[in-house]
Amino acid sequence: MEKKDLFDKSPVRLFDAATEGGLKAGELGLVTSKKGLGKTSVLVQFGMDTLLQDKQLVHVTFDLHSSNVISWYDSIFTEIAKKKNVGNAAEMKNSVVSKRTILNFSLDNFTLTKVVNTLNALKAGGIAVSGVVMDGIDFSKVSEDDVKAVAAYAKSENVVIWASADSVPANLEGNFAAIVNLEQKNDGVAVEVAKINGKAVETGLKLDSKTLLISNK
Repeated sequence: MEKKDLFDKSPVRLFDAATEGGLKAGELGLVTSKKGLGKTSVLVQFGMDTLLQDKQLVHVTFDLHSSNVISWYDSIFTEIAKKKNVGNAAEMKNSVVSKRTILNFSLDNFTLTKVVNTLNALKAGGIAVSGVVMDGIDFSKVSEDDVKAVAAYAKSENVVIWASADSVPANLEGNFAAIVNLEQKNDGVAVEVAKINGKAVETGLKLDSKTLLISNK
């Protein structure tokens, strides 16, 4: 069983198919929703997708302990592995997450510029980052220059960056190549794409009610 087999079974393949390829390297994307609808799960699925390509991922968190982040990755990996009936799941998971770095920042003294500086320091230390997820940004504490700095980092380093927030101010939306909104509907949580590749997309996707994986059922 190869990592590529799990990559092919990743729920992100559904997102990519619905959005003509998904977020590209060098772009900044955002997932928004009310609290408790599944933002972290979606971010971890995007993060796991980087890891299943045997690439380096940095997971930045502002309000979760590292142990909670690790639990999310364990859960998402387990659900994806079930799709392929992986016999050596524990061994493969250890190999996959070996390329994950978790960074904790306090909301009391954080800036996105500090995050970018830390990412640059990782590069200087020999870690070739390919993907970044930033969970739980509070845009009331973020300037437009901060967001532009993250977008510039993504472009200059050819890195895929997904962030999450409860909402995004209208004046900052233009800095994101993709904006995904999770909305509670009668039949579950819908994955609505407000924009990607310059347009809105009707994906028909939602989050599985039990696993929170992106699903088309």
